[in-house]
Amino acid sequence: MEKKKVLDTTTEDKIKTAARIVFHKKGYAATRTRDIAEEAGINLALLNYYFRSKEKLFNIIMTETLSGFVQTMTSILNDENTSLEKKVENIAARYIDLILIEPEIPGFIVSEIRNNPSSLLEKLPVKQLVHNSVFVKQHRKAVADGKITEPNPLQFLINVIGLIVFPFIAKPLLQAIGGLKDTQFNELMQERKKLIPIWIKTMMNVK
Repeated sequence: MEKKKVLDTTTEDKIKTAARIVFHKKGYAATRTRDIAEEAGINLALLNYYFRSKEKLFNIIMTETLSGFVQTMTSILNDENTSLEKKVENIAARYIDLILIEPEIPGFIVSEIRNNPSSLLEKLPVKQLVHNSVFVKQHRKAVADGKITEPNPLQFLINVIGLIVFPFIAKPLLQAIGGLKDTQFNELMQERKKLIPIWIKTMMNVK
């Protein structure tokens, strides 16, 4: 009888951590399994023992990355105890904090959306998440009550997400323009937690 492989979870976690770093920085196409092995400080044969292919390891990292984003968005958009304005505050605060910890994530997701949109969107149930949310119900009511002039909730989300994500994607350019060090850029992003809800309220004519 063939013996089952006994995997060391410590080594497996080390490989996944290394893969997350490399994939987030380089994307799927530019990453070699050798790059991940070097980042993890192990030999290539050991990596292949735990994860048989780059594709399998990438799918695990992609799923975990997207799950974190989706779970955060789901909890905020479906909170029945917060107003639309408070939801914007929460989205800005939570995502800015998350991206400051893992700044490569926005570029990684954008790159994979461009390179393999169908596969990515299958893993990211955006349509169901948004259309069935408490957020959409609140938005529709606000429009009906004349409190918001923009009838499309997607415009609302585009503005919020764009204001959060774009500065991180354009970080090198913005740092060059402003002569900013990393600490100064991070302080600028912290300021946006307060500014984004104000801008959104003005843009959408929220009363």
